Amino acid sequence: MEHYQNIGGNSGVATYETGVDYIKVQFSDGSVYLYNYQRPGRSDVEHMKGLAGAGQGLNSYISSVVRKNYASKII
Repeated sequence: MEHYQNIGGNSGVATYETGVDYIKVQFSDGSVYLYNYQRPGRSDVEHMKGLAGAGQGLNSYISSVVRKNYASKII
């Protein structure tokens, strides 16, 4: 998992991992969620990958757009 830069300074995202068709996100409470091309879909996952790489906006995007539409809760 890569450390999330958190440029805004107030994100609930701690780390993330990307693959060809997925992104795993670990939040500051330790929970880890998988988002993939099946759920929430390719467009959202690719957008989330871009936000993760930029270090800004990922938590807001998840909470306002993706919400509970994740593939699975890993931890």
